[in-house]
Amino acid sequence: MSQTVLVVDDSMLMRRMIIEVLADDGWDVVGEAVDGAEAVAQYKEKKPDVVTMDIVMPGTDGLEALQQIREYNPTAKVIVVSALNQTRMISEAIRKGAADFITKPFLPEHLQETINVYRDEAVEV
Repeated sequence: MSQTVLVVDDSMLMRRMIIEVLADDGWDVVGEAVDGAEAVAQYKEKKPDVVTMDIVMPGTDGLEALQQIREYNPTAKVIVVSALNQTRMISEAIRKGAADFITKPFLPEHLQETINVYRDEAVEV
């Protein structure tokens, strides 16, 4: 059974890139969202194994969505993928429960290596 992922980013180009990289690596992309509110709703509906989450998005940002997802499911695996390479943002994401942090731009291999750490971890909802 393939592992599932929800891709969250307000940039269609970035979503397409992440989806392509993960699909090529055998992940089943079960959804994509353009903001945090949509991410939380899709997480609850689709219960993916892993979420990739941008931080800066219109409306509900990625840090707030991360917090809401982790409140809904404390074992949720959310990997923050953001262009913000600031210690404060990384610390805040980790504090709110991010499993990992990838800085844009990234090499496809780095995304695959990072997400594959969580490939066999089950989602408990």
